[in-house]
Amino acid sequence: MAERVRGQRLAPSILSADFSRLGEEVERVVEAGCDIIHFDVMDNHYVPNLTIGPLVCEAIRPRTKAPIDVHLMVRPVDALVPMFAKAGADIISFHPEASDHLDRTLSLIRDQGCRAGLAFNPATPLHYLDHVMDRLDLILVMSVNPGFGGQSFIPSALDKIADIRRRIDEHAARTGSDIWLEVDGGIKPANIRAVADAGADTFVAGSAIFGSPDAGGGYRGVVGRMRDELAAPLAAQGRAA
Repeated sequence: MAERVRGQRLAPSILSADFSRLGEEVERVVEAGCDIIHFDVMDNHYVPNLTIGPLVCEAIRPRTKAPIDVHLMVRPVDALVPMFAKAGADIISFHPEASDHLDRTLSLIRDQGCRAGLAFNPATPLHYLDHVMDRLDLILVMSVNPGFGGQSFIPSALDKIADIRRRIDEHAARTGSDIWLEVDGGIKPANIRAVADAGADTFVAGSAIFGSPDAGGGYRGVVGRMRDELAAPLAAQGRAA
């Protein structure tokens, strides 16, 4: 397995894990070399699915020291922020369409001691970033339409990732602050390098990791293949997403 590339993080989405042994699954992916636990919250209103809440976050918190990255696909947002912060979340991101006051929601997340993120669906414009970059620790690009795991990567997301990377770099040059650029949806060994080359540094993978068969090395095997792709010399890459 290749060494981890500094500043690049793998974040398995537990939406694709075996919920009958969720604590063990969390431990296994961290042992396999993942950095962050991605926690998808859906409310059957903002997105057409219903998943998990703060009690599950609280239950897995003792099972790992890895940061828990909570992605709120809910409307409204603010009432859930302190609940997830209390349950052990380290990062909380939400969608701009789901909040009436972006600045207030981002400030609320930080006031609860968490890192704050803003998530963008494939067709969501980036103008929401214009006045809140100084409140952000993370920007999440959805490379599928949110609501279900196991979808295919939308190639046009690469352009959005590159656009956001330029914004982050310009902001960093002015302020010195670091904002992570996370991508979620259809990430797998075959396309993770293209996503990284577009500018992402944090990669959410659900079914690609949790659905990996033991015959292929299981979780450690697929994580190793992703690390190898990220570490390979740029000239060796010629694959499409």
